Amino acid sequence: MLAVVQQAFAELESRLRCAVEEAGDDPRKRLYAVCNAYLEFSQSHPERYRTMFGGLWKPTLGDSSVTERDLTTLGHEGLRILSDALGGCVTAGCSTSTDPAADAIALWLGLHGFAHQRAVSRVFPWPADTAERLITALAHLDT
Repeated sequence: MLAVVQQAFAELESRLRCAVEEAGDDPRKRLYAVCNAYLEFSQSHPERYRTMFGGLWKPTLGDSSVTERDLTTLGHEGLRILSDALGGCVTAGCSTSTDPAADAIALWLGLHGFAHQRAVSRVFPWPADTAERLITALAHLDT
């Protein structure tokens, strides 16, 4: 199962990198592109997303060949891509974040929560700009 989860993370990370490249040089557009690519992946691949994050796979270190490093590195590259995008916004002056690394984690968690809730609350009337509000607030973007 580890190989399946690693492959799913590799696919997500590839999509995030492509989103950054396609967004061009504007740091704000790059950040939104990464965030929207994350949310799009969760919707277009719900089974993979649930396998990655939904508790379908709960390895324990004591009774499997999975190592602590295997588990602690899952998602690292995706988080780095998001963190770099947020850092670009800080450098450009369009984010007031004073701790981009911590704020990138908070943003990742916010995206994850929104992705999960959209999956389990399909009939809820989400406002069309929910993702934008979430990204703007958690990334401390100037409005």
